[in-house]
Amino acid sequence: MAPKVLVSDKLSETAVQIFRDRGIDVDFMPDLGKDKEKLLEVIGQYDGLAIRSATKATEKVIAAATNLKVIGRAGIGVDNVDLNAASKKGVIVMNTPFGNSITTAEHAISMMMAVARQIPEANASTHAGKWEKSRFMGVEVTAKTLGLIGCGNIGSIVADRALGLRMKVLAYDPFLSEERANKLGVQKVELDELLAKADFITLHVPMTEKTANILSRENLAKTKKGVRIINCARGGLIDEEALAEMLQSGHIAGAALDVFAVEPAQDNILFNLPNVVCTPHLGAATTEAQENVALQVAEQMSDYLLTGAVTNAINMPSITAEEAKVMGPWIALAGHLGAFVGQLTNEPIKAVNILYDGVAAEMNTAALNASGIAGLLKQSNPDVNMVSAPVVAKERGIAISTTTQGKSGTFDGYIKLTVVTDTRERSIAGTVFSDGKPRFIQIKGINIDAEIGEHMLYTTNKDVPGIIGALGGTMGAHGVNIANFTLGRTRIGDSAIALLYLDQPIPAHVVEELKATGLFQQVRPLEFEVG
Repeated sequence: MAPKVLVSDKLSETAVQIFRDRGIDVDFMPDLGKDKEKLLEVIGQYDGLAIRSATKATEKVIAAATNLKVIGRAGIGVDNVDLNAASKKGVIVMNTPFGNSITTAEHAISMMMAVARQIPEANASTHAGKWEKSRFMGVEVTAKTLGLIGCGNIGSIVADRALGLRMKVLAYDPFLSEERANKLGVQKVELDELLAKADFITLHVPMTEKTANILSRENLAKTKKGVRIINCARGGLIDEEALAEMLQSGHIAGAALDVFAVEPAQDNILFNLPNVVCTPHLGAATTEAQENVALQVAEQMSDYLLTGAVTNAINMPSITAEEAKVMGPWIALAGHLGAFVGQLTNEPIKAVNILYDGVAAEMNTAALNASGIAGLLKQSNPDVNMVSAPVVAKERGIAISTTTQGKSGTFDGYIKLTVVTDTRERSIAGTVFSDGKPRFIQIKGINIDAEIGEHMLYTTNKDVPGIIGALGGTMGAHGVNIANFTLGRTRIGDSAIALLYLDQPIPAHVVEELKATGLFQQVRPLEFEVG
């Protein structure tokens, strides 16, 4: 029997035809995503669900999808899919990570030009029969300084277009290397310098804990008087109330926003302010982009349903079915190693070397590499997956090297991941025990044996008495339960580390309390995606 796919959002007829041409039974119901009850009623019939953003693949929908094997999102974000529920049920979630890049970058440039010349206001005024030529005095973009907050895939395209407009481009991106910046023709700077020098500021970062409210009231106050701000990335990156106040005071000359903290944005403090250009999240809304992502998702879903090939999966590795049984725990381990170093690294990464020893060296190291790099880059780009990670790393100028060797020690095999920056090298090694559970076995050259949990705490210190007591006492005093506690040191009185596996996230004030003891060089809470 042919696989059956439901298209519940508005995909192009060409994309729907791809399913048919590949021998897949497809039902095209572009408005079904808005009818939650009907979707729940019919979803159990289908092997695949192709969506955009209108359909919400909630835990309830996924639970009702008794035959569902794959969800394909025509676009980057998968906020409308319950990834945890899908993963638990073994449903693959795919996206199309690069189909919208050019379109979103072009929209940012368009918004910059619109706010520079007050085009929307002038258009409305002229349509109203007025002829207010002297009212709309704009500014040129030529020779102005554009500040990019985020210089990844989309940001780098914006930089290229801005340089073509003869602008000077500054870029703030902790993960942008000097080599990559030079290749792009941009100047890498710290955020404060960008804020002080930029005539236009445009944001191109994902919404994470580190980027949330990056243009806070404090940072907006640091901007150059007369700056114009553009956001076609994500809502929540800018303090909208502070932006409104500074627009009204004249400190900020204009703003162009495609995204808002609350969407749909039917009421917002920025609406109806002079020289504020607003669009309803149109960054990806071009015929070409919508067609590209629709065709991509149809091809990807068809490949998986007919051959088992996995492309651009958010929640599973791109490996064959035969490899998956053996490599699953090792792929998880590689991701954990990358995530560990990624959470400790706040500077541009120049190179990554991954050493495979023993049985690990005999596996599909490309898939293991992808998992390790994805874990590393997820800290700055939550949308990255195993397929897109090598591409993103290449775009950032990160050199990836792999070394394999025969069994060299106690373990049948292990993986060691080393990250190189301008100032340091960080390395961590791990293995998979006979029970199938990944373990950390070495950090900073110090041997340990640490079980990996969802919530962990990593500390470094000089090997002195009182460390165990300080950690245990502080955790106990604040009701944070320790599931596992691992210590390691180089030698007596020298460098030492501790790794705590906790039952719940550690509150920020507890971290600060530990730092205040003066016993620790580093106190870092860590989070891992564990199955």
